[in-house]
Amino acid sequence: MEGFKLTVQEFLIQHADFLPPEVIVVILSALPIIELRGGLPAGTFLGLSFQSALFFSVLGNLLPIFPILFLFQPISTWMMRFSAYERVHNWLYERTMSKSSQVKKYGALGLILFTAVPLPTTGAYSACLASIIFGIPIRWAFISISIGVLIASIVIGLLSYPLF
Repeated sequence: MEGFKLTVQEFLIQHADFLPPEVIVVILSALPIIELRGGLPAGTFLGLSFQSALFFSVLGNLLPIFPILFLFQPISTWMMRFSAYERVHNWLYERTMSKSSQVKKYGALGLILFTAVPLPTTGAYSACLASIIFGIPIRWAFISISIGVLIASIVIGLLSYPLF
């Protein structure tokens, strides 16, 4: 059974070979948890230049931010009537709160730091949730998260393309 376990990243690379590499990088970078941290290194594996991989992974990571900032709160409010969603929401809230001390302390500037750290659960998705929880205006949240994504892309780029 062990040989049948594939990560989403491995699955897309192996089974989506009919798609251009740029599209695969955008898709990987737009997925929660994987985000740019998986998309940019996948660009290396798929043979993209640093500039192409950087552009398409940043694009993919930024695509879901605006819809999340606008739609999460109203959809979440509506979904709270379901106990299964309420449990997931409470878990997500607690996890985000435990990782977002910078956001609580520094507001929009803290979002930049929170997003820029290239670790799991500190990316754009979590930053969107933290901005909603702490009431950071959408415009400032989008700008801060975008800057954080760009900083994270430089760090990941240095690790993925050491000689770019």
